[in-house]
Order: sequence, then structure tokens, then C-alpha cells
Amino acid sequence: MSYRHIMKYFTTPSYLLLLAVAIWLGGASCSKHFVPRGQAAYTELQVDSTIVADPDYVNFYAPYKKQLETEMNRVIGHAAVSLTKSREAPETLLGNFFADVLLTAAREQDPDAEFSFGTKGGLRIELSQGPITIGNLFELMPFENEIVILELSGEKVLELAGFIAVTGGQPVSGIRMAINDGQATNVRINGEPVDTGRTYKLVTYDYLANGGDNSRGLTDPVSRTNLGIKVREALIDYVTNEARAGNEINVQLDGRITRNQ
Repeated sequence: MSYRHIMKYFTTPSYLLLLAVAIWLGGASCSKHFVPRGQAAYTELQVDSTIVADPDYVNFYAPYKKQLETEMNRVIGHAAVSLTKSREAPETLLGNFFADVLLTAAREQDPDAEFSFGTKGGLRIELSQGPITIGNLFELMPFENEIVILELSGEKVLELAGFIAVTGGQPVSGIRMAINDGQATNVRINGEPVDTGRTYKLVTYDYLANGGDNSRGLTDPVSRTNLGIKVREALIDYVTNEARAGNEINVQLDGRITRNQ
């Protein structure tokens, strides 16, 4: 079952009803009070270990829960090494994997895409060496972010590089740079120094393109193209395709961002 088939299942009436029940139950567990609309009075609901599970609810959602767990636990690929992350390191295995996937996915629609950028905070879990499941990638990217291509001036690229430097390094692909005393130096794209007289096509996702994570250099792009591909979908497709080709996910640190002490 592909990612698109999973999402089609998630939008069926039966699943949406199950989701509505789950949200209602989850909301009750997160709040002590239920306030009916338009009334000042409220009823206090104490949710604790004394409450016994309602078998009708359990029996209703059990088949859907089993089906969902089966799909989330389905192995679609393997990692040759543990894809780890660190807020301190300028370059990480998980960050390289993530940024490489962004760039690969975008180039399938626009071969002129030149480099990619994400943020460490957007990557929620590490991927251990061994099997990679659908659920692992949902945990890695639990958001509905979509891939976009921003055409940036050379000046904006350098501004972005400055943000990457001052934040100690971020996931990137197609760009190489050094960090010296919090400043970006020797910034190169495809091996060439950044030319402030031309534009470059950056691959990122809508959350960052819209100003998320206080990123800099992405405002007022020359152009913006929304690819209509969710980041999570790209991750799933990439791992699946690598497995079909007989490849494990084998990421290395390659010095794309270095930091001089």
C-alpha cells in the first residue's frame, strides 16, 4: 500500500468517525471542564484510573486500530547506519538524509533545483540502523508540510547561509559552507561561489517558506513554486524506491557544513 493509499484510507467515512471519537476522548482527557456552547455553567469531568474502558467503543475502533497498526509497522526499507541528529553538530546523518530527499524529490519536477534547506527542529526522531517502517517516517515528519521551490537572489542565499551559520548548522544539500565565529564563509553551490548577480532555486517546505523557525533569507523570493508533494510522502517514496533498487539508506557525513573553532 502506497502513501497515497494510506491517506485515502484515512479519509474514508468510517475512519473519520473513528478519528472524531478519538479526538473527543482525547479532548476530555486533556481538560477537566466541558463548557457547552452558549452556557455559563459547566460540568466537571474527572478523568483518571477509576474510569473503566467502554467495551462498545473499544470493539468499535479495534478493527481500524489493528489495520492502522499493521500498515504503520510495514517495513519499506533499511538503514545501513543509524541516522542520528544533534543540535550541536553543524552536520548530521539525519539532516543529510532529509535534505538529500528534499532535493531528489524536487528535481523530479524541476531538474534546475540546486540546493535544499530544512531545520533541525523539524526532524522529530532519529532512525535506528535496521528496518525502516511507514510509522518511523510518520514519526520523523508528523506534519503536513509540502515541498516548495523558491527562486532566490544571490544576496538572499548568503542571508540564508548566515542564518544557518548563526544557528550552528542546519540540514542542507547541494550547498557547502564553513562557519567561522558564527559567520558563514566559503559558501558554494554546486562547487561554485555564490554569485550575487544571479538567482538560485532552493528546495524547502512551506512552513519555512512562510517564515517558520525564524529563518532568514526566504522572504520576497523571485518566484515560488508549490510542488504539491508532502515532505513525508517524499520520504516514504525515497526509501521505498531505494529498497526496490536493492539499496539501503547509507548516509555519510561529507563536510557540507564545517565549523572552525
